[in-house]
Amino acid sequence: MKQALFVLAGVLILLLVVAGAGISTYNRLVTLDQAVDQQWAQVENVYQRRLDLVPNLVETVRGAANFERDTFVQVAEARSRAAAVTGSGTQAGPGTANAPQDPVAMERFQAAQDQLSSALGRMFVVVERYPELSATQNYRDLQAQLEGTENRIAVERMRYNEAAREYNTARNRFPTSLVADMFGERFAEKTYFRAAGGAERAPAVQF
Repeated sequence: MKQALFVLAGVLILLLVVAGAGISTYNRLVTLDQAVDQQWAQVENVYQRRLDLVPNLVETVRGAANFERDTFVQVAEARSRAAAVTGSGTQAGPGTANAPQDPVAMERFQAAQDQLSSALGRMFVVVERYPELSATQNYRDLQAQLEGTENRIAVERMRYNEAAREYNTARNRFPTSLVADMFGERFAEKTYFRAAGGAERAPAVQF
């Protein structure tokens, strides 16, 4: 009888140890998961700031120079697509909250932002024909804000990738992977922000 009790006690202790380890692993995954989501929110915030700057920038340029209409149309359409993808503004979109777990959503988000970057780049080329534009205080202020935002975008993307890497590394290590797999999509791997070639550098917007 005593031997049976010892065996039972040993089994209970083992179960408690396993359960404790499982709970600890689960909580760590939750913490890392929240860190990734928080950092992704920062990425969205800085991109949203760029979206908010574009209308003022376009209006300032339009008021100071007689640009080709196509230039503004391309910027407006690219901004509209980016806003639709993120679900911001008045346009209903799929949103990007799930992008860290959804490679398709991440790719959609990046493509829309890259298109806006390209459209802005084309507008900046046209702006170079009007050196007097850079002399206006309003334009200089917007230029400084845009430069700061582009730099912040690069920083927040890097921080997001670091958070995603820390999560993925922990999630895929044994025996943590066993706990993660038990919960399926709850602890799916995070998608990295893979910038296009040259995007690791903030776009040059000096005129």
